[in-house]
Amino acid sequence: MHIPFLDLRAAYLELESEIGKAISKILDSGHYVLGPEVEQFESEWAAYCEAKYSVGLANGLDALHLALLALEVGPEDEVIVPSNTYIATWLAVSQCGARPVPVEPDERTCNIDASRIEAAITPRTKVILPVHLYGQPADMDPILAIARKHKLRVLEDAAQAHGARYKGRRIGSHGDVVAWSFYPGKNLGALGDGGAITTNDIDIADRISVLRNYGSRIKYVNEIKGCNSRLDPLQAAILRVKLVYLDEWNARRSALAQRYQQGLSSCGLALPHVPEWAGPVWHLYVVQHMKRDALQKAFTDADVGTLIHYPIPPHRQQAYAHLNGCEDFPVASRLADKVLSLPMGPHLCFEDQERVIAILTAICS
Repeated sequence: MHIPFLDLRAAYLELESEIGKAISKILDSGHYVLGPEVEQFESEWAAYCEAKYSVGLANGLDALHLALLALEVGPEDEVIVPSNTYIATWLAVSQCGARPVPVEPDERTCNIDASRIEAAITPRTKVILPVHLYGQPADMDPILAIARKHKLRVLEDAAQAHGARYKGRRIGSHGDVVAWSFYPGKNLGALGDGGAITTNDIDIADRISVLRNYGSRIKYVNEIKGCNSRLDPLQAAILRVKLVYLDEWNARRSALAQRYQQGLSSCGLALPHVPEWAGPVWHLYVVQHMKRDALQKAFTDADVGTLIHYPIPPHRQQAYAHLNGCEDFPVASRLADKVLSLPMGPHLCFEDQERVIAILTAICS
């Protein structure tokens, strides 16, 4: 039988009744843009993330872009980004007219290597933008220390880290501002696009609130050049339902990750490394192997879904051909050739996971 990489339909079916009631409530309310449902979700999401403020936005890329604008990033500025990340992290910088400056990851965690950041700082550097990749937090303390030393701002890309903890504290307000995506496949996913920021800085929250709504607080009064990036109240209602279950679903992911760690320990794979200070939420379970493509083909032949996050790193994309060549970022390039994401999600059953483990054991033993 087919094993999907992530079963989104099962997630919907578990909450079908509650989601249906939430949607009906919005349809009956007459509030179809922003309004009380978005405000309630913003309040609940901020509290969950242990932050003071949240602003709902149309998607995760807009969350990054508007956060950078709120930090006054513009042309001629530089933003330090991971060389190993989804391209949205870089695109948000480019949308501001600024230049992304890649820094290599720690090959064990796949997150940005804080020890390499300081060497990338120049007089034009304005922001450090770490990504909590695969649902595991980046090492924030040294990043924040470097930012304070050089008077830089910190924007966290937490698109894959809903509920993750760093040294016991939830991701949500370690840096100046945190950007979130609620794309359907995320740990907290909408039934369409959605995004948000969280922050403890009221000025940042206020500026992003204005930017998302045509630069306006009062209808037809436009203070700044803004855009239209408002979280849809239908998606806010769905997210409010799912938020109640987020910790439970993350616990299911954690149990799956532990079974993978135990069942694959003798397979010759590089398994995810979790530092003692990290509380991951296992958005992805990513293994590394030199013969990754052969492994993926074996899974495809067995009708098991896998994905590669990410087969082409940003610096090798045509969109960034004007930057340095791939030889300048060998760690990111090696990871792109070795990583394979196994089935993972709160609705992956024990029997299906055992089949995944058995396939890998047979191939790698």
